[in-house]
Amino acid sequence: MNFEQLGLIKPILDALKTKGYEQPTPIQQKAIPPILEGKDLLGSAQTGTGKTAAFAIPILQNLTNKDVSRNQIKALILTPTRELAIQIQDNFQDYSTNLKLKSMVIFGGVKQHQQEQQLKRGVDILIATPGRLLDFISQGIIKLHHLEIFVLDEADRMLDMGFVHDVKRILKLIPAKRQNLFFSATMPKEIAKLASEILVNPVRVEVAPVSSTADTIQQSIYFVEKDDKTDLLIHLLEDPKLDQVLVFSRTKHGADKIARKLHQSKISAEAIHGNKSQNARQNALNNFKSKKTRVLVATDIAARGIDIDELKYVVNYELSDVSETYVHRIGRTGRAGAEGTSFSFVDGLDLANLRNTEKLIGKKIPVVKDHPYHTDNLVEQKRDSNNKPMQPRSNPRNSQPRAAAGSKKPAANTGYKKIRNKNFGK
Repeated sequence: MNFEQLGLIKPILDALKTKGYEQPTPIQQKAIPPILEGKDLLGSAQTGTGKTAAFAIPILQNLTNKDVSRNQIKALILTPTRELAIQIQDNFQDYSTNLKLKSMVIFGGVKQHQQEQQLKRGVDILIATPGRLLDFISQGIIKLHHLEIFVLDEADRMLDMGFVHDVKRILKLIPAKRQNLFFSATMPKEIAKLASEILVNPVRVEVAPVSSTADTIQQSIYFVEKDDKTDLLIHLLEDPKLDQVLVFSRTKHGADKIARKLHQSKISAEAIHGNKSQNARQNALNNFKSKKTRVLVATDIAARGIDIDELKYVVNYELSDVSETYVHRIGRTGRAGAEGTSFSFVDGLDLANLRNTEKLIGKKIPVVKDHPYHTDNLVEQKRDSNNKPMQPRSNPRNSQPRAAAGSKKPAANTGYKKIRNKNFGK
């Protein structure tokens, strides 16, 4: 199937051709026709499947066929993060280059004056984060009385970030009669309930469920002690072909620390997370996209808006406690059928997360042992055990092995030991 067969108008087809789009992705094939027909839609698709285009393209076509006033917002796309909002706006601009429709993005973390002035000049399509949108509505800057299309994107992330109550407040402020498009990579009970409250007889579209990873991504595990992870990362970066690497950190503090240590090793790196100003985050992202910065260290929430078509390398500095997050992380590479590589660093406290992740994706991730920081095979024995998943210790540095019964000496440590391969690389 090609885009012409979806019934798209020539100005949009020309814009897609300029972007180099040749064939619609599966979610675009399934979502575009019902959206063009004005139906509500419930979409579930993992990152990198072309989801934004799946709703942006038909929205643009539907609004082109209407009597649109520049002073009335007809479509609202609500999204959880500033980076993702900017990415969606970029896509709308690309697809509407041959149309007269105007779109813009608003988000918090910056002064409102420039956004306010742009709104006053008129906009047809608004992409917004919840906080800034509610702020502008309360000030009377934004009115949504003429809204016809409402999109809730990354609904599961909205839940994770505590925005669900804001979403419900916004729903009370928009017309009851509207087209609703609801997208979520995962569908926990709270999100399914919210979808049922918003959607009316929706068309359901599910492509590449969150438990799957793209076959084009080469996945690997590196068993390494926690204190050696940065050294292992620096070791991998000795390979010059790793010229653009996205590293995931569990915490904001950890992201800053990793970037700082890489910088000390003469490796250009920047961190991106929620504590950074919007300008700092956008500058870091632009530097990474242009390859001025070689390594971008990101937390999961900040990384939701990172969309780089040719990104080849992703590093999980530590695994997330949420198994589905692994799929989202490595989905930053291997996009649109391209090849990608993911490296996951696993220490003793990550073993439960590793087992849960492998159970989710339905396969064992290959282990790379040929590196100077590899740990012994006891790790793999624990990984393969059928016992109840290990629980991370709350304070591993202060904990001591229990004494064996009838003994004053502590029992032998059941952890794993580090093997230094003195002949590595020779």
